[in-house]
Amino acid sequence: MGSQSGKSIVALGLMEVLSARTDRVGFFRPVVAGGAADAQIELIRARYGLDVAPEDMFSLTDVEARELVAAGEREEVEKRVVAAYRELEERFDVMVCEGTDFAGPEAALEFDLNAALANSLGCPVLAVVVAHSADSADPAVRVARESLEQRDCEVFGVVVNRLPSESVTEVRARLQAAPGDPPVYVLAEDPGLARPTVGEVMTALGAQPLSTEGEAQNREVGAVRVAAMSVDHFIEDLVDGTLVIVPGDRSDIVLAALAASQATDFPGVAGMVLTAGYPLNPTVRRLMEGAPFLVIETNRRTYDVTAAVQAVKPVISAAGERKVATALAVFESAVDSLEVRERMALERPPRITPVMFEYELIERARSSRRHIVLPEGEDERVLRAADILLRRDVVDLTILGDPTEMRGRASALGLDLEQARLVDPLLSPDRQRFASVYHELRKHKGVTEELALETAGDVTYFATLMVREGQADALVSGAAHTTGDTIRPAFEVIKARPAVSVVSSVFLMCLSDRVLVYGDCAVNPKPDVAQLADIAISSAETAATFGVEPRIAMLSYSTGESGKGEDVDAVRAATTIVGERRPDLKVEGPIQYDAAIEPTVASKKLSGSEVAGRATVFVFPDLETGNIAYKAVQRSAGAVAIGPVLQGLRKPVNDLSRGCTVTDIVNTVVVTAIQAQEARGESSLHRPLAPAPTAEEPVAG
Repeated sequence: MGSQSGKSIVALGLMEVLSARTDRVGFFRPVVAGGAADAQIELIRARYGLDVAPEDMFSLTDVEARELVAAGEREEVEKRVVAAYRELEERFDVMVCEGTDFAGPEAALEFDLNAALANSLGCPVLAVVVAHSADSADPAVRVARESLEQRDCEVFGVVVNRLPSESVTEVRARLQAAPGDPPVYVLAEDPGLARPTVGEVMTALGAQPLSTEGEAQNREVGAVRVAAMSVDHFIEDLVDGTLVIVPGDRSDIVLAALAASQATDFPGVAGMVLTAGYPLNPTVRRLMEGAPFLVIETNRRTYDVTAAVQAVKPVISAAGERKVATALAVFESAVDSLEVRERMALERPPRITPVMFEYELIERARSSRRHIVLPEGEDERVLRAADILLRRDVVDLTILGDPTEMRGRASALGLDLEQARLVDPLLSPDRQRFASVYHELRKHKGVTEELALETAGDVTYFATLMVREGQADALVSGAAHTTGDTIRPAFEVIKARPAVSVVSSVFLMCLSDRVLVYGDCAVNPKPDVAQLADIAISSAETAATFGVEPRIAMLSYSTGESGKGEDVDAVRAATTIVGERRPDLKVEGPIQYDAAIEPTVASKKLSGSEVAGRATVFVFPDLETGNIAYKAVQRSAGAVAIGPVLQGLRKPVNDLSRGCTVTDIVNTVVVTAIQAQEARGESSLHRPLAPAPTAEEPVAG
């Protein structure tokens, strides 16, 4: 309903909500700004994997639309928009259409055009209005409703956006819709969404980076400082997220900014623009190539650069994961996703896609927040993941390490960890108590009080003891530690559930069109028959916990009765045990991978099976086979592998790969939070395994 309303946040939120119910969600913009690729279309295409050319996702540029309207041919605009929409619509179950940007001088005409297009396309309208104060919200909503109703639009609802956070509760109570009226959603202003990134500044200036951009280009600009003063005054004037604009011949300012960013108790610089084309001193240049912030160069004068920077409009891009997380958090805090889906009458599809899977994981984790401890606070990836998790309001976090160093590193990276608890195990008052607990648990193994105190200062052991003692619900580690380093403390301190003979693991494999469960690919090198059966049952339970209907394939190099040999016989025996212990589970084995996953192969090799061709849980005969298979699928098919997810412990502990990405960490923490909910009896999906001996030591690294 106006310029800078934040409708892109609402469109992104709707795409997220609807993608959780169907994998066939399309996106369409009738009119886009000409001259460059549309940022919103590029974001939606990338995030939701839409196999649609950008030019097929809009109809006209703003220039074309204005020329046609000015020539009295608005009907032609509508015809062309409808034609483009209908062609795209055939490929999807539901469409999200985003109106124009109201960037032109004739806002009233633009509103009329949007209303007419909504009617032509048969789209209910979700109106987005801006309210910068509580008093302006009521008239904005009233005008939106009345204006749309006068034009015979079907009003799906009204979003009040960019409201000061302190006014949100009051406005929500005041604007609560009467029965039968379209709902009003109230979104708070988040200052981070109004900040451009250093990369956007670089693009707007046509500047060149001094070194490889990487993640540094996604740093948000919180303040702009023109460094036309002495070094001491420059340092005094710095705040976190400062973009420094300085001529290239001011080596003193350049080096001062670098020193401030590397110090733990000074504000972090977001980026630096070197102006006027002055070349840096060669020695200084070499130093700045390793700066923790992006340095860009331009021939433009300092005044021109400053004016251009102030005019940069921020956008949400697929590369800016942090800003995407913030936008979704703002939307999800105000909009009931279940209510939206029910009003749109979208039925749950028979299969679950990775986008649906990841959205539902976030929703489930948020529904009952758990406290997760991350012991690797020295790792930049962990800090970035923590920032995203806190922005999405998914979990409570404790991060272990030196708090001063973590805060300094977060400041340098432009991260917000204020809502996390930062703890140094070496200085924590809990260390002595944890040492006493560990000594009691392990003194039969020869652990002395002195060794126990030393061990309790180790970040992984400290984190594990936090989980045991109820200070955290679960633990995620492994970004900077081996699998053995992560699992060994869990075996010693948390231990396996009494009903589990072997602690094992699965990977949740998110393929392009489905989610599969692979086990065990990380812990047990050569499980025996009983252990293989346990792994299959545990994996099926884990699959059910995460919304994947378990159909178990006990994998081998042979299918059915076609093969003989010790390894095939072991798989066959394990399959029999699974059937006896859990007759409710669908299981098939021995079976080859192709027969398990491909219906046409299954019809030839094992027709009539409930599992063949439809398997969702794949149990590998040994770790070597499973590890090779999951990595081959991950790299060759572009699958997202979440895990290893450990199963069988009394409380959740999960391991990361040392090559993990920030997204891997986020996903693993979310999965772990859901496991923690189940451990507290908040899930009805878990069924205990039959009693068996308890495992004592980890097996694989």
